[in-house]
Order: sequence, then structure tokens, then C-alpha cells
Amino acid sequence: MSDYQINNPATGDLEATYPTATEQDIQQVIEQADNAYQDWRQVSLSERSALLHKIADSYLERQDELARIVANEMGKPVAQAKGEIGLVAEIYRYYADNAEQLLAPNTIDVDTGSASVEKHPVGALLGIMPWNYPHYQVARFVAPNFMAGNTIILKHAPQCPKTAEVIADMFKDAGVPDGVYNNIFATNDQAATIIHDKRVQGISLTGSERAGQAVAKEAGGALKKVVLELGGSDAFIVAADADIKKAIQGAISGRFGNAGQACNAAKRLIVIESVYDQFVEGFTDAVRAMTLADPLDEKTFIGPMSSKAAAVNLQEQLDSAVQAGATVLVEGGIVQDKPGAWFKPAVLTDVNESMDVYREELFGPVAVVYKARDIDHAIKIANDVPFGLGASIQTQDAELAADIADKLEVGMVTINAPSGTEANTPFGGVKRSGFGRELGTLGITEFLNYKLIRDKS
Repeated sequence: MSDYQINNPATGDLEATYPTATEQDIQQVIEQADNAYQDWRQVSLSERSALLHKIADSYLERQDELARIVANEMGKPVAQAKGEIGLVAEIYRYYADNAEQLLAPNTIDVDTGSASVEKHPVGALLGIMPWNYPHYQVARFVAPNFMAGNTIILKHAPQCPKTAEVIADMFKDAGVPDGVYNNIFATNDQAATIIHDKRVQGISLTGSERAGQAVAKEAGGALKKVVLELGGSDAFIVAADADIKKAIQGAISGRFGNAGQACNAAKRLIVIESVYDQFVEGFTDAVRAMTLADPLDEKTFIGPMSSKAAAVNLQEQLDSAVQAGATVLVEGGIVQDKPGAWFKPAVLTDVNESMDVYREELFGPVAVVYKARDIDHAIKIANDVPFGLGASIQTQDAELAADIADKLEVGMVTINAPSGTEANTPFGGVKRSGFGRELGTLGITEFLNYKLIRDKS
């Protein structure tokens, strides 16, 4: 049986199955990507830019269709899926419009002659993508490398095969040469084969810690560069002077958007003691008011989780926390009387260092609220996890925000809004959240050959 299937998380129905690649398919895709690179690297930036703009246009023209496919594959409400697709178009346009400047040579001031560093592509790259943002994750890997002149082999998540096919079709329909963008329904073992092939020059993975460890091990053995964007347990710090109403709204969207299935979701709400009760009352009221609904309905904010397996795993973490002594502020969990992967949002407090859940990532609609004595205590809680992706600070004091941001061990800090993402700002973390950056000016720098040209004439 193929790993690539559409199991509708709203209904529990198996809607489609796609054949897994053969070993011959794997070799053919690698050869296509390598052969295409020899010509693609010579294609002008203006030609690449025009193609990328066509792809962005296609995304916007097909926004409704693409959003419905995402909803059926992984349960994201269509309104949020449309937002994702709009962001994808922005990412493609950003690199189409700015690559010439980003890839321009750097001149070095030397005593005699001249010196510059040119930025060249490196070859075929493998992207291993997740299911939670099936268009956005692809765009932030593909767009900069497409403009840089690299070619792409794309292994999408097994539960999003239709999305994977549609993306490949959009590149083809835009006129992108054969072999520049290649979709492959590969197994994990076949992905390892691709990593070790000498024609493949780099790997980018967005996924779990476990997936990151496996890919990093293979890439290290093959002496290949790898960019990893892994898990997160982002802190959402509420200072004593915060606008509590705005903070509650931000916590709801930051924790429960995409059913809480985002690496940079606001998973840990850390609230200063003096405003804790006020925040908790408003936040829990808002959570209780949320209704699980059809992801195909434009008004739906929270639909099912991505899969039954994901829901079961989250339920086990929730049960473990409660058994260890966590207090339930809002009861939630798997909805037993509905098919599919429906999970009612839950809120916990009194989670402490002795519990597994204290340092685990809760990838779904479960929020944990912490009471902090003061800002120093809040920062200690925020940093006391293995992850370091992002964090959010709610305060009206600009100096305080700057001081907290300086002390947080993360790759991204957002002030007075939940963590998010933009085409022109870098995305990535530290510690077990991975390494490397995507998007913005840094996203195009990861897979380049920085070639020194030194003229001593």
C-alpha cells in the first residue's frame, strides 16, 4: 500500500491513493534535475523572474480550488488556506523582484588589484516538506533557490499528494523547463538514496525533531549541507502593562490557528502574576466559545486536526500531563462521536518541570498557561525548553520589549502580535528548532557557492 493517500480528516474517508515512486523513478528524477541544472544556471534572472511571476499569478487565480484541496487533505479551514496561498504569491513575487539585488557580487576592499565574491548556484537540491502548510513551506524553499539557479527535487508529505501534483502542474503550465522542478512520491528510504547521490548538492527539511535527526544523519554521512526547520514551543509573554484584550485575541489566533498545528504557534502562554487572573478569565472564555466546524465553510476558524494519528498522539500528551498533576482550565480532547480527527481545544495550567509536557511540543489545539512572578521569571520559563524557534512579547513599554527580546534564546521575536511570517523577513531558530534560515534576504544565501574572484594584476 502506498504511503501517499488522501484521508479526509473531517470525515475519516480514504479519498485517494497515489503510487509510490519506483527505484527507476528516483534515478530518473535525479538525472532530470542534474541535467536541467546545466542549462537552468545559464538562464537570465529576468527570465526566471518572469516565470516566478506567472506562478504567483496562477496561485491567486486558483486560490479557491487550492484551498479546498488543502482542506480535504489536512483539515485546514479554507479561509486560512486562502491566506496561506496569498502569502505564497507574495513570496514568489518577493524573490522574483529582488533576486538581482540579493545575488549581486560583493566587492572587497583590497590593497592591490580587485576582489569580489560572486554568488553562484550549486546544483540539484532535495526539499522534504511537511503537511501543515503544504504550499507555503514549498514556496519558501523553492522561490529563492529557483531564482538562484538551483534545480529542485521535492518530496512532499504523504498526506498531501494532490497538493504536490498541483504545484508541479503550475510550474509546468507556467513554462518552467522540464527538470527544474520535480515532484517525487518517495519513501523515507528513497529520500536517503537521493541524499547520498553525488548529483544532489543540498537538502532542506521542515518537519519534526525525529525527521530532522534522521535527515541530518544522512546528510552528514554524505557531506551535504542541510537546512533544518524543526519543532518549536514558542513562548507568548504577557507583561503587566499589556493590552489584555489584544493579548487574548493574539493568544487565540496564535495558539489555535490551523488547529494549533504550526511550529511557531504560541504554545506556552506566560503571564505576569498581576494580570494572570484577568488574562486567564478572558482567554478561557474565548476558548470555550470556539466551535469545531466544517473546514470547507468560509466562517470556520478551527476544524479537525490533520489526522487521527496526530489527534491520538496529542491526546496521550494531554492525558499524561493531567495524570502528572496539571490543572485543566478548559476540558478538551478527541471528539469520540465524530469520524475523522476532531479534537476539542483544551487549556492547561500548573505544568511544572517534573512533567514531560513541560519541555515537549504540543502540536495541536492544547494551550498551556504559566504564571510568572516577574519578567525575569517569565524569561526563565521561556528559555527552559529544548526549542528556540520564536517568541512573542505583549507590552506597551518599548524598552522592556527590547530587553526581553535580547534575553530570549530564539531565532525570531514578535512584539504585540503572535508570531507570524512574511516574505521579506527571515524565518528560523536555534537549539533543537534547527539551523539555517528561509525567507527574506537570508533565505537565498543557504545554497550558494560564494566564489572569490581575486585579481592581483
